[in-house]
Amino acid sequence: MSTGALKLASVGPRRKAGAPPIEYSLLLTATLCLLAFGVVMVFSASSTTLLLGKSGDSAYYLKRTLLFGVAGLLVMRVLAKHGLRAVSTMTPLLLVASIGLLFVVLLPGIGMRVNGAQRWIGTGYFQVQPSEIAKVTLVLYGAYMLTRRPRMVRSIGEMAPYLLGVGLVCLLVIAEPDLGTALVACLTAAAVLTAAGVRMRDLGLLAGVLGVIVLLAILIEPYRMARLTGFIDPSADPGGAGFQAIQAKIALGSGGVFGVGLGESLQKAFYLPEAHTDMIAAVIGEELGLAGITVLVGLYGLFGYAGLRTAQRAKDRYGKLLAAGLTSLVMVQAVVNLFAVLGLAPLTGVPLPFVSYGNSSMLVMLAAVGLLLNIASGGTAGIKAVPQSSRTSRSTRNGRLKAVDGRRSRATSRHSGGRNSRPRRAGAGRRRRAAG
Repeated sequence: MSTGALKLASVGPRRKAGAPPIEYSLLLTATLCLLAFGVVMVFSASSTTLLLGKSGDSAYYLKRTLLFGVAGLLVMRVLAKHGLRAVSTMTPLLLVASIGLLFVVLLPGIGMRVNGAQRWIGTGYFQVQPSEIAKVTLVLYGAYMLTRRPRMVRSIGEMAPYLLGVGLVCLLVIAEPDLGTALVACLTAAAVLTAAGVRMRDLGLLAGVLGVIVLLAILIEPYRMARLTGFIDPSADPGGAGFQAIQAKIALGSGGVFGVGLGESLQKAFYLPEAHTDMIAAVIGEELGLAGITVLVGLYGLFGYAGLRTAQRAKDRYGKLLAAGLTSLVMVQAVVNLFAVLGLAPLTGVPLPFVSYGNSSMLVMLAAVGLLLNIASGGTAGIKAVPQSSRTSRSTRNGRLKAVDGRRSRATSRHSGGRNSRPRRAGAGRRRRAAG
């Protein structure tokens, strides 16, 4: 075999010119599969609404899911083509608008109160949940600030502008009340800071402060305390705080390996409240069994893998931070929801991304995927860092983006021969030989 043939055989098949990167294809595939999964399961989980007298149309939630799913796909398509640069330019305005909406939703007569929570604005088909928009806005704001001012990660004091924005948004969300969404926003912000290279000591201190705030928020609200005690010992109050957790476990246990069959769930009809929203994973476990849950987790794993590869291969700092943050937002929310359904965490009311019923969540998550696809296809925002001293620039450049750019850093280290490889002065060897 010729040398040229050996080279071609060792390289293997190459990506065709003009074809999208593998990360783009994996992200799109995982998202569309999760959406299809969600449409089927929302219809299955909500099909008993007519039987139970909650709605006159058993396909009510299916129609709304399809409507907002199509709208979300259109938004995703536009952002995947042209959205990155426009969104980065509008980030400060988006943050102000998100905070303004969070204030407005708390005003009497404007915000809609459902099940004791005042989280929605709008009427009829068009209802917006500002907290969903705020979660993505915090990721955009973090990537924007940490790109313009890379030295922010050096200390908590310099991170103050970003931390104050996160704190204000989370306090307003907790006031709705919605502690679960606030926790997701905080954990996602922590992921953005980690990707930017924040010191673990500072991150640990922030985690300690967050833990104290969460504990106080639980202690001052009786229903949150009931959820915590219901998580620790559901059997202590099986008809109250522990009811939903127990019924979710019964649903998962009833499904076995392959489930009782699509549409055949008993728990969704009489025992699991709002089964088509944050408890939809329990219905999946009952109807499709362990096999269905495994496929679901596998799709999220595929999404996370493709998202982090997109962050690693992004062309600029902003793209790396934004891709890491948006991927973390989806993955954190999925983990929190699944852990709550499996009884590994307290119930929080956080929906399962792309799968649970929720108009605002659907639109916002698909918009986030659109930005990820833009980054995966090579898009850049053109944001430049604020000029700083040469010493600060070197120290920031050496320590930044370790979480998403470690492979490149190691490769650079190998090629440079290590930090201590310096050219020796002429004559140094001769002096040592003469001395010996």
